[in-house]
Amino acid sequence: MKTVELTNVSRWYGNVVAINNVTMTLGSGVTGLLGPNGAGKTTLLHMMSGFLAPSQGELLIGGEPAWRNPGIYRHLGLVSEREAVHGFLTAWEFVLASAKLHKLPQPEQAARRAIELVEMTDAQSRRIETFSKGMRQRTRVAAALVHDPEILLLDEPFNGMDPRQRLHMMELLHQMGSSGRTVLFSSHILEEVEEVSGTVQVIVAGRLAASGDYRTIRRLMTHRPHVFAIRSTDDRRLAVALMHEESVNGLDLDQGGLTVRAGDYGAFTRALPKIALREGLRVRQLIPSDESLESVFAYLITA
Repeated sequence: MKTVELTNVSRWYGNVVAINNVTMTLGSGVTGLLGPNGAGKTTLLHMMSGFLAPSQGELLIGGEPAWRNPGIYRHLGLVSEREAVHGFLTAWEFVLASAKLHKLPQPEQAARRAIELVEMTDAQSRRIETFSKGMRQRTRVAAALVHDPEILLLDEPFNGMDPRQRLHMMELLHQMGSSGRTVLFSSHILEEVEEVSGTVQVIVAGRLAASGDYRTIRRLMTHRPHVFAIRSTDDRRLAVALMHEESVNGLDLDQGGLTVRAGDYGAFTRALPKIALREGLRVRQLIPSDESLESVFAYLITA
């Protein structure tokens, strides 16, 4: 298994710090690199790809330095955000050229397999300049996969894809992660990361703001109340009982049900069944209404 390792990595341009002291290790599976536009995601990916040298720190791809080391591309595939595709080529010609550049022993077979993976077989004989943005994107992904890399880096890979294409690409990334490959993709769209990967690296203003499973990250934010939407056989009675629970910071009761703000996630979820049992109530619905990646992201960028 090839890993991506960053140790105290920074990158600056004059007085502007783009990446500030980032340390992370990426192993097999799919990881989302999340952050608002301008957070430093592309700069980070460019350093991982060997296009930029870290101003300080160490960055290793499969145990080797990325900077000035073209050899990393033997086991690295890259789909950059900026397109660099010759429109006069057909999809087949473009992917086959990538296979030949990698000096694969059977380039035609490798190109055919990669094109099939991204479902572009029917359009492979068309020139790329006639493609939609989503089709061009899939062609670029095929070229990045042609040598069957152990590490795949993608910068905003879902740009321009229609819903069906996005679902297929998500499924492909899942398959690659499940097969033991290391897949990192960047996005500023929360839903994309939430649907593809539960593991995130959140970049805010060049810093690594959070790392790991986003639900776990949310639960570790003890200074922020956890919000739950609850429905029971008697919401009013349950609300009165919960007023005396130490982990509850506040609650609201309306026609939509009961909303509870808890200061301690674990203490509240352990106490609620006991309180309901004591009061002779049945909890019909318990939904953590701020456990989404969007909530985590909002908390991190305003912290």
